[in-house]
Amino acid sequence: MLEAALLKILKTPTSVNGCGRTDAGVHASQYFFHADMAKTAVEGLLFKLNRALPLDISVFDVIPVHDRANARFDAVRRSYDYFIHRRKDPFLQAGSALYSDMDLDIPLMKAAVALLPQYEDYYAFCKSPASFKHTICRISTAHLWEDQRGERLRFQISANRFLTGMIRIIVGRLLEIGTGRMSLEAFEAHLRDKKTPRIITGAHPQGLYLSKVVYPYLELPQGGIFSEVFGEVGTGYWV
Repeated sequence: MLEAALLKILKTPTSVNGCGRTDAGVHASQYFFHADMAKTAVEGLLFKLNRALPLDISVFDVIPVHDRANARFDAVRRSYDYFIHRRKDPFLQAGSALYSDMDLDIPLMKAAVALLPQYEDYYAFCKSPASFKHTICRISTAHLWEDQRGERLRFQISANRFLTGMIRIIVGRLLEIGTGRMSLEAFEAHLRDKKTPRIITGAHPQGLYLSKVVYPYLELPQGGIFSEVFGEVGTGYWV
């Protein structure tokens, strides 16, 4: 969609190189791409892009960077949020994952989340570990919050890199722990023993958001619309 919009605006094919890719149905509240273009082409580009793009894609800024800047390989940290609502809500169905009629042990799920930064090899939480040179992911932070009414959950995780399906697989395991189908010890055994389970079930895609990408030369706050819709951390909404 971005390349089609750039072609329409610049009248010349322009390749877009994104900071990453995800499964269908997954969202991004912050996302970066780089493209090579003449300096004069940048004038008024932000307005023109947003006018040419569909309503579900919004460009927040156009930032000149050095010639070797790479949106994918220069990233030093990525953060994802996963949202769950536990009661059917038509206003959330496209942007949060519905898991109803579940009696969840939230403290036990939080205990599992606390284990994540203690391990580095996420071989057992990847759909296709053999496709990677290594499965080391350095998790810097991981949190699980519940809203004040106990109707919604928010899982947030930050790391230098992530593997195929990794976050949705982790959330799926957390839900199994919350419902008693997996013990905390079994969860940690996956992290420790690095053995891929016979059956890997990931959580629904629509709850997942790429929410922040950090570069050595650039760190921007998340988009305001995202935090207004889903509640900002630190304001008392998530506890």
